[in-house]
Amino acid sequence: MSGQVRRVVTGHNEHGESCFIFDGPAPHVYQRSPGSSRVTELWDTATTPASNAGDADPTARAFRLPPPANGSVFRVVSYPPDSERRAALEAEHASTHDDGTGRTGALDRSNARHPGFHKTNSIDYAIVLSGEIWALMEEGETLLRQGDVLVQRGTNHAWSNRSNAPAVLAFVLIDAEPVRP
Repeated sequence: MSGQVRRVVTGHNEHGESCFIFDGPAPHVYQRSPGSSRVTELWDTATTPASNAGDADPTARAFRLPPPANGSVFRVVSYPPDSERRAALEAEHASTHDDGTGRTGALDRSNARHPGFHKTNSIDYAIVLSGEIWALMEEGETLLRQGDVLVQRGTNHAWSNRSNAPAVLAFVLIDAEPVRP
């Protein structure tokens, strides 16, 4: 599943009846550089509870890692093998990256175990759609395979694909209060 993601979105017509408003390849795909992860934005909300009004595509915006304040984001990420991705991450570390939100979500340049360590103020539901990937914490790591689910609770973490094939994960990120030590 390393290709395009089909996105089907429902809505309401002028009579209040249910209908399909989008059906096709998700148009908002981000990849910082060749060999880096490819992120496909599927939907996001700006508030909780979310509004189901209107037909505008909320993913038609610049990429940002964390969800909007008080909102959520749904995305699919394709992780190439670390043999490709680590070099891309190292190159990204050479330049500063600002996701434009002013919120936590930047790469953690201080962790030597993996260059992809990062943290967001969110609760994330990660579902492995295909392949396998290692979830790395500052203490410990575990292998996730197709069908496995990880609940990520605002912790510093990284994803390591040690196989020779892409790993594809679906994520739902929901804004959360930061963890206070």
